[in-house]
Amino acid sequence: MDAAVKSGLLSDVRGVGAKPRNANRRSSVFSSQKGSCVSMSFGTPHSDWRLKEMKASYIKSTVHSVGASTYAETAIGSYPHAAEEKIGVLLLNLGGPETLVDVQPFLFNLFADPDIIRLPRLFQFLQKPLAQLISVLRAPKSREGYAAIGGGSPLLRITNEQAHALKCALEAKEISANVYVAMRYWYPFTDEALQQIKRDKITRLVVLPLYPQFSISTTGSSIRVLQNAFREDAYLSRLPVSIIQSWYQRPGYIKSMVDLIKKELESFSKPEEAIIFFSAHGVPVSYVEEAGDPYKDQMEECIALIMQELKSRGAYNDHILAYQSRVGPVRWLKPYTDEVLVELGQKGVKSLVAVPVSFVSEHIETLEEIDMEYRELALESGIENWARVPALNCTSSFITDLADAVMEALPSAAAMSTASSKTEDVNQDPIDYFIKMFFGSLLAFALLFLPKLTTAFKNHII
Repeated sequence: MDAAVKSGLLSDVRGVGAKPRNANRRSSVFSSQKGSCVSMSFGTPHSDWRLKEMKASYIKSTVHSVGASTYAETAIGSYPHAAEEKIGVLLLNLGGPETLVDVQPFLFNLFADPDIIRLPRLFQFLQKPLAQLISVLRAPKSREGYAAIGGGSPLLRITNEQAHALKCALEAKEISANVYVAMRYWYPFTDEALQQIKRDKITRLVVLPLYPQFSISTTGSSIRVLQNAFREDAYLSRLPVSIIQSWYQRPGYIKSMVDLIKKELESFSKPEEAIIFFSAHGVPVSYVEEAGDPYKDQMEECIALIMQELKSRGAYNDHILAYQSRVGPVRWLKPYTDEVLVELGQKGVKSLVAVPVSFVSEHIETLEEIDMEYRELALESGIENWARVPALNCTSSFITDLADAVMEALPSAAAMSTASSKTEDVNQDPIDYFIKMFFGSLLAFALLFLPKLTTAFKNHII
């Protein structure tokens, strides 16, 4: 969730209902014919949520959805038929506004997602009117956040760099693959990437969400979009696909995180006194308690694995996990990052290393929310020595481990269901649509600005 998320929501996002500024934008793809892995510079780490309907598919990290598998522990080894296939890897991410003009439509796409703003079935026709209203109201504050980090999100650029680095890492393992980037709420959208996959005649696909831990609001939402698209397309419905739903427990990821944490600890005169402060993106409590979202459990297990590795390297620092980027009237996972920072200062903590554990790319939550807002709050609270662990970005050990995960996933790829599905908007009466939008807008306005009504609906809306 981005700092724009305190003013917007969830991480960085044009999509559902938003008109493209540039119809000529192209999907991001790094094919076996494009680019040179030899000359590629990966750079340094500093380079620039219907819950219950989804419960059966998404409540565990080891869920096997149609044609989807989770790879966590078992290394299957190199795929023996790689030379006979045209392999594709699809990287999933949230996306982010590239310019300040993009911020409002990005926010609309975000809030229009039923996995982000949850409405009771009776009120689902309010989704788009409510998204439009909230995005317009939140856009000014969100623009301030993006302006503070250079006028737009660096997420697409970094994800493209990761895609190219992954392609090169696979080639080094004798796996030739096209690597595609699909953003959930901004360009290049999922559909753009899928169309390119069809044009390239990919015969086996691995879907790799760039979220270490699974959540309905991130990986779950993106997988839902993929499943809908595959049901409606004859070519895609027959394409063998393997979905890596979470990978927070992979040794390569854990060791890469520990490498970066150790480096920051060493910047202190007394490294052993520094508190390791893990700040993860928050999710509403209802996701976990009502829908069985495994995010909280996976996050806590991830932290335990990181600390175990740190101790094996002689670092016995105290640590704490908190959640950032909450928004709206509902309860979010606690403790909250901002409140914990104040408490630590009051307790006399002087040295702190902030670790953005749920983020593998620099974006507004790290560059503005953590580096600016939380750093200032920490210093004001009495913490004197502040350091922040960079996002993994294109760290070589991290990219190599992603390549291993792709290779492990290849053998179990299977075709998705060919069952067709219809959306609610198909063949919709335009007059009925207009009436719903008009009255929906009025009700959305009332819900947003009348506190008593908002409170009454707080268990159904973010």
